[in-house]
Amino acid sequence: MQDVLNAATLGSIYLLFALGMALVWGTIGILNFAHGATFMFSAFIGHLVTQRVELPMLVIVAIAVAVGAAMSALTQLLAFQPILRRAKSQHAAEMRILIGGIGIAAIPLAIAQRETRSSPFGFQSTYSAEVMEIFGLRITTTGMIIVLCGLGIGIGLTVWLRQSRRGLALRAIGVDPETTAGMGVNRPALAFGTMAVAGGLAGLAGALLTFQLGAIAPETGDQLLIKAFAIIVLGGLGSMAGTVLGAYILAGAESFVLEMNWGTWVDAVSFGLIFLILLVRPQGLLGRKEVRRT
Repeated sequence: MQDVLNAATLGSIYLLFALGMALVWGTIGILNFAHGATFMFSAFIGHLVTQRVELPMLVIVAIAVAVGAAMSALTQLLAFQPILRRAKSQHAAEMRILIGGIGIAAIPLAIAQRETRSSPFGFQSTYSAEVMEIFGLRITTTGMIIVLCGLGIGIGLTVWLRQSRRGLALRAIGVDPETTAGMGVNRPALAFGTMAVAGGLAGLAGALLTFQLGAIAPETGDQLLIKAFAIIVLGGLGSMAGTVLGAYILAGAESFVLEMNWGTWVDAVSFGLIFLILLVRPQGLLGRKEVRRT
């Protein structure tokens, strides 16, 4: 059971990172490869602030969330939205956004690598984790916060997308953007807000993972991108519930590999799951088959 709890903590980190990426990709159709850099740089700004003054955990997390939201919103406003306006087709826009996201991600990565000399960085905080024992299982207070945040936000986003007016509008954009635009849905405004929420989730994940591990490296965000991609493909594009399920399946699979002392195969699990799900069920576990109208 202790291994299950450890896998749940790892899965919650994966989930917090992947939720923002899944939200943007599944609704407004943007595969944001700058998401990993946003995750890392949000924590890096918190690191720079805490070098000058020790702060409580809540304040550091709030800083990271605000930085992540601002970075993603500016990326949408200054890069992705102009690309969408100028592109001749949706396919051309997707390719340019993909390449643009990779280029944008290189900037904060280079800044963090220069300032830290590619060394891991952490926070100076008044917060210190404590170990709790629940029904014989041991978990740190940080781990408990991560699990509660992951499950709470994952379930909350799933319900919001299915029941709120804006959530339904976002889902409609993901299915048929032309029709929703004709019905008066303001796609640019919704896209801007969606990107800000996704960036905030990336910042939250960056701060919590830094607290959990003690430090992260500038390249950590890039390493999590492939895992987030595997989670979204596994769960099903456009399904928040699928993203939640996919995150814990991936974390459970990786934990099993480590438990069997097959540590060198951990990264192969992500690629293997992507390959397997594309062969067996291309729409993902909870995704729907794409319907093309002619």
